[in-house]
Amino acid sequence: MSVSHYSPDSTQFPTIWGRVPQRNMNFTGRSELLRELHEGLLSDVTAVVPHALHGLGGVGKTQLAIEYAYLHRGEYDLVWWIPADQPVLVKPSLAGLARELRLPISASAGVEEAAEAALDALRRGMPFSKWLLIFDNADEVDEINAIAPRGPGHVLITSRNHSWQGVVDTLPVDVFTRKESIQFLTRRVPHGITEAEADELAEALGDLPLALEQAGALQVETTISVKDYLRLLEEQTTRLLGTNKPADYPLSMSAAWTLSVQQLTTRMPVAVELLRCCAFFGPEPIPRDLFDRLPAEFAEGSRLAETLADPILTSRILRELGRYALVKIDSSSRTIQIHRLVQALLRDELPPDERLSLRAEAHLLLAAAAAPYEPDDTASWPRYSSLLGHITPSQVDRNDDPRIRKFTLSIIRYLYSSGDFNFAQMLAERCITQWRADSGDDDPSVLSAQRHQAIVARELGNITRSFEQNQRLLVRMREVLGEDHEETLLLINSAGADLRFRGDFAAALEHDLDSLRRHEAVFGPEHRRTLRAMNNLALDYLLLGDYSKALELQSTTFRLQRRPGSGASSMNVLSSWNGLARVMRLSGKYREACDLGEDAYEYGVEQLGAEHPWTLRAAKDLAIAKRRDAKADESLRLALRTRDQQLRTVGEHHPDTLAAGLCLANAQRASGETAEALALLEELTPRFETMYGEDHPFKYGCDTNLALLLRVNRRAEEAVARDREALDGLDRRLTRDHHFTLTCAINLASDLAAIGEHEEARQLGEDTLRRLRELLGPDHPLTLAAAANLVVDLVRLSARDEADALHADTMRRYLEVLGPGHPDVDVAEQRRRLDFDFDPPVL
Repeated sequence: MSVSHYSPDSTQFPTIWGRVPQRNMNFTGRSELLRELHEGLLSDVTAVVPHALHGLGGVGKTQLAIEYAYLHRGEYDLVWWIPADQPVLVKPSLAGLARELRLPISASAGVEEAAEAALDALRRGMPFSKWLLIFDNADEVDEINAIAPRGPGHVLITSRNHSWQGVVDTLPVDVFTRKESIQFLTRRVPHGITEAEADELAEALGDLPLALEQAGALQVETTISVKDYLRLLEEQTTRLLGTNKPADYPLSMSAAWTLSVQQLTTRMPVAVELLRCCAFFGPEPIPRDLFDRLPAEFAEGSRLAETLADPILTSRILRELGRYALVKIDSSSRTIQIHRLVQALLRDELPPDERLSLRAEAHLLLAAAAAPYEPDDTASWPRYSSLLGHITPSQVDRNDDPRIRKFTLSIIRYLYSSGDFNFAQMLAERCITQWRADSGDDDPSVLSAQRHQAIVARELGNITRSFEQNQRLLVRMREVLGEDHEETLLLINSAGADLRFRGDFAAALEHDLDSLRRHEAVFGPEHRRTLRAMNNLALDYLLLGDYSKALELQSTTFRLQRRPGSGASSMNVLSSWNGLARVMRLSGKYREACDLGEDAYEYGVEQLGAEHPWTLRAAKDLAIAKRRDAKADESLRLALRTRDQQLRTVGEHHPDTLAAGLCLANAQRASGETAEALALLEELTPRFETMYGEDHPFKYGCDTNLALLLRVNRRAEEAVARDREALDGLDRRLTRDHHFTLTCAINLASDLAAIGEHEEARQLGEDTLRRLRELLGPDHPLTLAAAANLVVDLVRLSARDEADALHADTMRRYLEVLGPGHPDVDVAEQRRRLDFDFDPPVL
């Protein structure tokens, strides 16, 4: 198989050799295809387009790709194998590559972030420009073509889908030539078959490589003569012709497979039982430890429990299946894999009741493998990730066993906890539809799946849908499950977030006070679920301006969640850590807020990854703290990066992206980029109204920021009109004695001064200062800003003595609170106006 212009079969492995299946030592022929493939890949000079191998099942596309990888491994610094039959598994594989490349991401980085980092490194050719990416069984053309990187390396695709033609360069793969079939059989069955017999057998099997492999393995294991094999094959073919096999199952493959299974049934019937169970997994590698002894809770009702309880017998079964070429065993990754065509044939041979029974057996093995792991614990994510390829193919949503439904709900929770909201949404919807049909609307698993569905909807920015669904669901749960049922309490805790998203902060406080009391009564005061309820209550107090109560609750929550053995997930720890930093910032302790925020953000990057939703929320809050602490350049850089990451991960129409955009506009203004900030705010303002509605506090907060930028861009009349409307709205929704409302009032007074309405500005300023002193105290930075601005108005109205007294008191307090050199202190010292903007908190 050597070709003059390259050196095949190098013994040198690349620096990174990832997930490539074991080489088939019986690989034969295909010299011309390998040569064409090599020359086709080398012909691309700058922007390499993917190359696809396509052909029907069983012709050896995957084996050809494996052989190519081994044959030319010396030409690459990186070779990475990606199972692509389920597009949802592609990015997790790329995320694994990112970690192998040692890219600057955390060990537990989110899938989206890690995958994009890997693709970016491949496109840039850093650290390796000589790379080969193999997408195996990539039948979804649009999805895979959009992901496959263009760069200095090579992309190889195997697929049964002929639609790749016209999209990329393709190389058709057909059955063996007769010469290759004979070579393969005489090599596979050494000393046991003549060339004439091999020719006759190849004719009967249609030169299909997978069928030849099955036949060869059977002859090696049973020493059956070619004559007897051909006789049995003819009998099976006659029978198979009458079963109306689907057209994409080659008849020769069906006959060869049937003979192998029959012989194995005679020799070791229990092995066939396990093989048939494997037919109901996905075609991706199955972790070997799924076939360990089942825990007692999953052994009941299991057909394989007794077999799996004997590890010696289980190992022998798997070896036998490998010898008959019915499964492929990869000892390096400790997985077994069964060809999708063999799976289909196995399933189709079974009567309907057997299919249901064996599918349920596969579900038990999956559920048992996940049972010891908490789905929102980052340490458990590799285990859940290894099972994902078998969730959809095995149809777990069709099983009404409570153990399997609990497992499926854990998978959904894992998916949205790790940031894969789209897969979580799809699986939740499938489960609800199926379980409703099977068990009715009021089945506990249906109610639980709807709770998860609402969480996903809220995370995807569908606030109204989440609220309305949870309101209906809470009524049903209270009626069906009871007030203090675990699921009811979980939903009660979640429903408080819906109220906050609607801007009903006072209602959220009352709701969460009741929620905390119920959690303490059912779970105890320090249970992880109680601490989540306490964290929510702290946020309610924060939104209503009671910073001391918020600080008390947030500090307690954070301390208890950080204890060893608390059971709190990394997300909950990060939420309370970031919440504590936010309380400190809103209390005016900017330096402490930066220190806490830095620690929280670093924790998020390490534990969850830089693009996990909670890490990005911590990044946004840290950017705000840095801006308040006069670190404008650092704030702007972090705000820019955070918004870019939000756009990439959840798109522009999402609450977190809107908040990150507002943070960026504020950072731009603080850095003097007022025109850019105004352009961004004019783009964001209608999106806030679309997201939250025309009468939401956050919408009015965004309007306040826009008015500020209109004024500093010499459009003061427009600013006055915008701030008057915002102040009226905030008065109506939150009352005047709320820090959001009073922030708007400070800015409106500045707007009025800018258009010459100094007396009205003074009156509004005096009222705002009085209210802030009562709400936040005389030393809070927002109170001091109101006082500093009032000084300017008093001077303008010739109330010099009153202005000087207020200025002296304000500067003394400013120096104590923020210290000399802070920009706010300098502006106040120069008797210029201060502006305060709005940043929506995480709800």
